[in-house]
Amino acid sequence: MSTATLDAPSATPPSPQRRAKKISDAQRGLEKARRTPRLAIYLPLGLYLLFTLVPFYWIAMFAFRKDGSDTLFPVGDDFTLEHFDTVWNGSGFAVFFRNSVMIALMVLICVTFISLLAGYAMARYDFRAKNVILVGLLCTQFVPGAMLLIPLFEVFRSVNLTNTLWSIIIADTVFQMPLSIMLMTGFIRNVPIEIEEASWIDGCSRLQGFRANVLPLLLPGIVAISSFAFIGAWNNFLFALMFLNSQSKFTIPVGLNYMIGENAVNFGALAAGGVIAVVPVVLVFAYVQKFLVKGMSSGAVKG
Repeated sequence: MSTATLDAPSATPPSPQRRAKKISDAQRGLEKARRTPRLAIYLPLGLYLLFTLVPFYWIAMFAFRKDGSDTLFPVGDDFTLEHFDTVWNGSGFAVFFRNSVMIALMVLICVTFISLLAGYAMARYDFRAKNVILVGLLCTQFVPGAMLLIPLFEVFRSVNLTNTLWSIIIADTVFQMPLSIMLMTGFIRNVPIEIEEASWIDGCSRLQGFRANVLPLLLPGIVAISSFAFIGAWNNFLFALMFLNSQSKFTIPVGLNYMIGENAVNFGALAAGGVIAVVPVVLVFAYVQKFLVKGMSSGAVKG
Protein backbone atom coordinates (compact mmCIF):
# COMPACT_ATOMS: atom_id res chain seq x y z
CA MET A 1 0.00 0.00 0.00
CA SER A 2 1.59 3.24 -1.09
CA THR A 3 1.62 6.27 1.10
CA ALA A 4 1.15 9.73 -0.28
CA THR A 5 3.23 12.59 1.01
CA LEU A 6 1.83 16.04 1.40
CA ASP A 7 4.11 19.00 0.78
CA ALA A 8 3.90 21.88 3.22
CA PRO A 9 2.26 24.87 1.60
CA SER A 10 4.83 27.45 0.66
CA ALA A 11 4.31 31.09 1.54
CA THR A 12 3.00 32.91 -1.45
CA PRO A 13 4.83 36.14 -2.22
CA PRO A 14 2.75 39.30 -2.16
CA SER A 15 1.17 40.14 -5.43
CA PRO A 16 2.49 43.09 -7.48
CA GLN A 17 -0.74 44.95 -6.78
CA ARG A 18 -0.27 44.63 -3.01
CA ARG A 19 3.35 45.77 -3.21
CA ALA A 20 2.35 48.74 -5.34
CA LYS A 21 -0.38 49.66 -2.81
CA LYS A 22 2.11 49.59 0.08
CA ILE A 23 4.54 51.79 -1.83
CA SER A 24 1.74 54.17 -2.72
CA ASP A 25 0.59 54.42 0.93
CA ALA A 26 4.15 55.13 2.05
CA GLN A 27 4.56 57.84 -0.56
CA ARG A 28 1.26 59.46 0.43
CA GLY A 29 2.34 59.48 4.08
CA LEU A 30 5.65 61.07 3.17
CA GLU A 31 3.96 63.73 1.06
CA LYS A 32 1.50 64.46 3.88
CA ALA A 33 4.39 64.93 6.30
CA ARG A 34 6.10 67.26 3.85
CA ARG A 35 2.91 69.31 3.50
CA THR A 36 2.86 69.98 7.27
CA PRO A 37 2.94 73.77 7.69
CA ARG A 38 6.27 75.02 8.92
CA LEU A 39 4.41 77.24 11.35
CA ALA A 40 3.14 74.15 13.18
CA ILE A 41 6.76 73.08 13.69
CA TYR A 42 8.59 76.31 14.35
CA LEU A 43 5.96 78.03 16.51
CA PRO A 44 6.13 75.53 19.43
CA LEU A 45 9.92 75.38 19.13
CA GLY A 46 10.13 79.17 19.13
CA LEU A 47 7.89 79.47 22.20
CA TYR A 48 9.95 76.88 24.05
CA LEU A 49 13.19 78.61 23.08
CA LEU A 50 11.79 81.95 24.22
CA PHE A 51 10.67 80.46 27.53
CA THR A 52 14.15 78.98 28.03
CA LEU A 53 16.33 81.91 26.99
CA VAL A 54 14.47 84.86 28.52
CA PRO A 55 15.75 84.13 32.08
CA PHE A 56 19.33 83.97 30.78
CA TYR A 57 18.85 87.25 28.92
CA TRP A 58 17.43 88.86 32.05
CA ILE A 59 20.42 87.77 34.15
CA ALA A 60 22.88 89.00 31.52
CA MET A 61 21.04 92.33 31.24
CA PHE A 62 21.37 93.06 34.96
CA ALA A 63 24.96 91.77 35.03
CA PHE A 64 26.20 94.08 32.25
CA ARG A 65 23.94 97.11 32.89
CA LYS A 66 25.01 100.06 35.00
CA ASP A 67 23.17 100.79 38.22
CA GLY A 68 20.40 103.31 37.66
CA SER A 69 19.97 102.47 33.99
CA ASP A 70 16.64 101.13 32.75
CA THR A 71 17.64 100.08 29.23
CA LEU A 72 16.83 96.56 28.05
CA PHE A 73 19.97 96.37 25.90
CA PRO A 74 23.04 97.53 27.83
CA VAL A 75 25.37 98.89 25.17
CA GLY A 76 27.56 101.96 24.98
CA ASP A 77 27.46 104.08 28.12
CA ASP A 78 25.04 101.68 29.81
CA PHE A 79 27.46 98.75 29.51
CA THR A 80 29.68 97.96 32.51
CA LEU A 81 31.77 95.18 34.02
CA GLU A 82 31.91 96.64 37.50
CA HIS A 83 29.40 94.12 38.83
CA PHE A 84 31.78 91.29 37.98
CA ASP A 85 34.62 93.08 39.75
CA THR A 86 32.39 93.60 42.79
CA VAL A 87 31.26 90.01 43.03
CA TRP A 88 34.67 88.47 42.25
CA ASN A 89 36.88 90.64 44.44
CA GLY A 90 34.50 92.21 46.93
CA SER A 91 32.19 89.32 47.74
CA GLY A 92 34.76 86.53 47.83
CA PHE A 93 33.33 84.84 44.78
CA ALA A 94 36.78 83.69 43.69
CA VAL A 95 36.91 81.47 46.80
CA PHE A 96 33.41 80.14 46.13
CA PHE A 97 34.36 79.35 42.55
CA ARG A 98 37.51 77.50 43.62
CA ASN A 99 35.57 75.43 46.16
CA SER A 100 32.91 74.51 43.62
CA VAL A 101 35.54 73.45 41.07
CA MET A 102 37.33 71.28 43.62
CA ILE A 103 34.13 69.58 44.75
CA ALA A 104 32.83 69.03 41.20
CA LEU A 105 36.12 67.55 39.96
CA MET A 106 36.50 65.22 42.94
CA VAL A 107 32.89 64.02 42.63
CA LEU A 108 33.42 63.49 38.89
CA ILE A 109 36.52 61.34 39.49
CA CYS A 110 34.97 59.30 42.32
CA VAL A 111 31.64 58.70 40.57
CA THR A 112 33.26 57.72 37.27
CA PHE A 113 35.79 55.34 38.84
CA ILE A 114 33.35 53.60 41.20
CA SER A 115 30.61 53.31 38.56
CA LEU A 116 33.10 51.68 36.16
CA LEU A 117 33.99 49.03 38.72
CA ALA A 118 30.44 48.41 39.90
CA GLY A 119 28.95 48.56 36.41
CA TYR A 120 31.45 45.99 35.13
CA ALA A 121 30.62 43.66 38.00
CA MET A 122 26.89 44.00 37.34
CA ALA A 123 27.27 43.49 33.59
CA ARG A 124 29.81 40.67 33.44
CA TYR A 125 29.37 38.60 36.63
CA ASP A 126 26.45 36.48 37.85
CA PHE A 127 26.08 36.30 41.61
CA ARG A 128 23.37 35.96 44.19
CA ALA A 129 21.15 38.93 44.96
CA LYS A 130 22.30 40.68 41.80
CA ASN A 131 18.77 41.68 40.84
CA VAL A 132 18.03 42.67 44.42
CA ILE A 133 20.99 45.04 44.37
CA LEU A 134 19.82 46.60 41.09
CA VAL A 135 16.32 47.09 42.49
CA GLY A 136 17.82 48.58 45.64
CA LEU A 137 19.84 51.03 43.57
CA LEU A 138 16.69 52.01 41.72
CA CYS A 139 14.73 52.49 44.94
CA THR A 140 17.31 54.88 46.34
CA GLN A 141 16.33 57.34 43.61
CA PHE A 142 12.96 57.79 45.32
CA VAL A 143 14.51 59.02 48.60
CA PRO A 144 14.88 62.82 48.73
CA GLY A 145 18.13 64.14 50.06
CA ALA A 146 16.35 66.37 52.59
CA MET A 147 15.20 63.28 54.51
CA LEU A 148 18.81 62.26 55.16
CA LEU A 149 20.21 65.62 56.20
CA ILE A 150 20.08 64.96 59.94
CA PRO A 151 21.56 61.41 59.76
CA LEU A 152 24.30 62.62 57.42
CA PHE A 153 25.06 65.57 59.66
CA GLU A 154 25.38 63.28 62.69
CA VAL A 155 27.67 60.92 60.78
CA PHE A 156 29.92 63.73 59.56
CA ARG A 157 29.98 65.33 63.01
CA SER A 158 31.08 62.06 64.60
CA VAL A 159 34.07 61.83 62.24
CA ASN A 160 34.90 65.57 62.32
CA LEU A 161 33.96 66.21 58.68
CA THR A 162 31.45 69.00 59.22
CA ASN A 163 32.44 72.33 57.69
CA THR A 164 34.84 70.59 55.30
CA LEU A 165 34.67 70.14 51.55
CA TRP A 166 35.02 66.39 51.99
CA SER A 167 31.56 66.18 53.55
CA ILE A 168 30.06 67.64 50.36
CA ILE A 169 32.21 65.42 48.13
CA ILE A 170 31.15 62.25 49.98
CA ALA A 171 27.46 63.20 50.11
CA ASP A 172 27.31 64.17 46.43
CA THR A 173 29.18 61.02 45.39
CA VAL A 174 26.90 58.72 47.37
CA PHE A 175 23.72 60.28 46.02
CA GLN A 176 24.89 60.17 42.41
CA MET A 177 26.27 56.63 42.49
CA PRO A 178 23.03 54.61 41.99
CA LEU A 179 22.03 56.25 38.71
CA SER A 180 25.63 56.21 37.46
CA ILE A 181 26.02 52.50 38.21
CA MET A 182 22.78 51.62 36.42
CA LEU A 183 23.79 53.65 33.37
CA MET A 184 27.30 52.19 33.29
CA THR A 185 25.87 48.67 33.56
CA GLY A 186 23.85 49.33 30.41
CA PHE A 187 26.86 50.76 28.60
CA ILE A 188 29.06 47.75 29.39
CA ARG A 189 26.33 45.26 28.46
CA ASN A 190 26.24 46.79 24.99
CA VAL A 191 29.89 45.87 24.46
CA PRO A 192 30.06 42.26 23.18
CA ILE A 193 31.78 39.89 25.58
CA GLU A 194 33.52 38.30 22.57
CA ILE A 195 35.82 41.34 22.39
CA GLU A 196 37.14 40.59 25.85
CA GLU A 197 37.32 36.85 25.21
CA ALA A 198 39.48 37.47 22.15
CA SER A 199 41.91 39.49 24.26
CA TRP A 200 42.00 36.74 26.90
CA ILE A 201 42.94 34.21 24.22
CA ASP A 202 45.78 36.52 23.18
CA GLY A 203 47.15 36.37 26.72
CA CYS A 204 45.70 39.53 28.25
CA SER A 205 44.38 39.54 31.76
CA ARG A 206 40.83 40.67 32.45
CA LEU A 207 42.06 44.13 33.46
CA GLN A 208 44.33 44.44 30.42
CA GLY A 209 41.56 43.36 28.06
CA PHE A 210 39.14 45.81 29.63
CA ARG A 211 41.59 48.69 29.45
CA ALA A 212 42.71 48.01 25.88
CA ASN A 213 39.48 46.95 24.18
CA VAL A 214 36.43 47.87 26.26
CA LEU A 215 37.37 51.19 27.81
CA PRO A 216 37.74 53.04 24.46
CA LEU A 217 34.26 51.85 23.46
CA LEU A 218 32.84 53.19 26.73
CA LEU A 219 34.08 56.74 26.13
CA PRO A 220 30.64 58.19 25.23
CA GLY A 221 29.10 56.58 28.30
CA ILE A 222 31.91 57.74 30.55
CA VAL A 223 31.52 61.30 29.25
CA ALA A 224 27.77 61.17 29.87
CA ILE A 225 28.15 59.95 33.45
CA SER A 226 30.99 62.37 34.17
CA SER A 227 28.93 65.29 32.84
CA PHE A 228 25.97 64.45 35.06
CA ALA A 229 28.26 64.04 38.05
CA PHE A 230 29.98 67.38 37.42
CA ILE A 231 26.75 69.31 36.91
CA GLY A 232 25.07 67.69 39.91
CA ALA A 233 27.96 68.56 42.21
CA TRP A 234 28.30 72.07 40.73
CA ASN A 235 24.63 72.92 41.30
CA ASN A 236 24.14 71.20 44.66
CA PHE A 237 22.85 73.66 47.21
CA LEU A 238 21.21 71.73 50.04
CA PHE A 239 24.22 69.78 51.33
CA ALA A 240 26.57 72.77 51.09
CA LEU A 241 24.09 74.97 52.94
CA MET A 242 23.64 72.50 55.79
CA PHE A 243 27.17 71.12 56.22
CA LEU A 244 29.26 74.29 55.70
CA ASN A 245 29.22 77.26 58.07
CA SER A 246 32.46 79.05 57.20
CA GLN A 247 32.49 81.57 54.37
CA SER A 248 35.86 80.31 53.20
CA LYS A 249 34.23 76.93 52.48
CA PHE A 250 31.12 78.17 50.68
CA THR A 251 30.32 77.01 47.16
CA ILE A 252 28.79 79.14 44.42
CA PRO A 253 25.11 78.30 45.16
CA VAL A 254 25.56 79.08 48.86
CA GLY A 255 27.51 82.24 48.05
CA LEU A 256 24.72 83.45 45.77
CA ASN A 257 22.20 82.76 48.51
CA TYR A 258 24.12 84.85 51.05
CA MET A 259 24.27 87.75 48.60
CA ILE A 260 20.53 88.23 49.11
CA GLY A 261 20.33 90.63 52.04
CA GLU A 262 17.48 91.02 54.48
CA ASN A 263 16.61 94.56 53.44
CA ALA A 264 18.41 95.09 50.13
CA VAL A 265 19.69 93.09 47.18
CA ASN A 266 22.43 94.12 44.76
CA PHE A 267 20.80 92.75 41.63
CA GLY A 268 23.77 93.64 39.44
CA ALA A 269 26.27 91.73 41.57
CA LEU A 270 23.83 88.86 42.06
CA ALA A 271 23.27 88.60 38.30
CA ALA A 272 27.02 88.72 37.65
CA GLY A 273 27.48 85.84 40.08
CA GLY A 274 24.76 83.94 38.23
CA VAL A 275 26.58 84.46 34.93
CA ILE A 276 29.81 83.18 36.46
CA ALA A 277 27.95 80.13 37.78
CA VAL A 278 26.32 79.36 34.43
CA VAL A 279 29.34 79.76 32.13
CA PRO A 280 31.22 76.56 33.21
CA VAL A 281 28.07 74.48 32.81
CA VAL A 282 27.43 75.85 29.32
CA LEU A 283 31.04 75.23 28.29
CA VAL A 284 30.98 71.66 29.59
CA PHE A 285 27.79 70.78 27.73
CA ALA A 286 28.93 72.54 24.57
CA TYR A 287 32.04 70.36 24.52
CA VAL A 288 30.51 67.00 25.47
CA GLN A 289 27.05 67.22 23.87
CA LYS A 290 27.93 64.89 20.98
CA PHE A 291 29.32 62.31 23.40
CA LEU A 292 26.36 62.86 25.73
CA VAL A 293 23.70 62.01 23.13
CA LYS A 294 25.61 58.97 21.91
CA GLY A 295 26.30 57.77 25.43
CA MET A 296 22.73 58.10 26.65
CA SER A 297 21.32 56.36 23.57
CA SER A 298 23.77 53.46 23.89
CA GLY A 299 23.03 53.04 27.57
CA ALA A 300 19.28 53.05 27.03
CA VAL A 301 19.23 50.11 24.59
CA LYS A 302 20.13 46.65 25.74
CA GLY A 303 22.63 44.98 23.44
